[in-house]
Amino acid sequence: MAIDRVPVLKRCRALGLEPATLGRSRQSTRQLRRTNRKVSEYGLQLKEKQKAKFIYGVLERQFRGYYDKAKKMSGVTGENLLSLLERRLDNVVFRLGLANTRRQARQLVRHGHFTVNGKRVDIPSALVREGDVIEVAEKSRASAFFKELKESSNALSAPAWLTADQANLTGTVTRFPHREEIDVPVNEQAIVELYSK
Repeated sequence: MAIDRVPVLKRCRALGLEPATLGRSRQSTRQLRRTNRKVSEYGLQLKEKQKAKFIYGVLERQFRGYYDKAKKMSGVTGENLLSLLERRLDNVVFRLGLANTRRQARQLVRHGHFTVNGKRVDIPSALVREGDVIEVAEKSRASAFFKELKESSNALSAPAWLTADQANLTGTVTRFPHREEIDVPVNEQAIVELYSK
């Protein structure tokens, strides 16, 4: 299994992303170098693709698979692509507030701490459907991390397409996300143009 071990803050600087986009609160103290070199259209498209891959933690082969799937779906390909990436189980766990970052969510899912509709799922790339109930597994509720999360005073923040229940550490997918509800700073049309060459 391939793993992306690039330092997060260094990669954020290179792609021009704020670390808060990934759930990081720490800011980089280094000064950015300004270059006056003009970036080609291909360079801009490639950068948008790299941003999307980095934010969601997906490598090239899997990202291409999502693009091919989005192209076959009805509707706008770029919006379908972002919708598929948002529907990944690790992203849904992050969006429900059950993890601080997508990387942490991926690890928690991989270790089997979550169930979908009562069945234990340990595949972070599993796509959720409408009506799916994501909850912390019974065995995992006793861990210190989830006890602290349950007792914390700040409520779980979930987007409009998800419903979160902090008391039970559960969340429900009420519908699929629309583009306006996806707050990632990515130009999905540039990704579609890159792949359609």
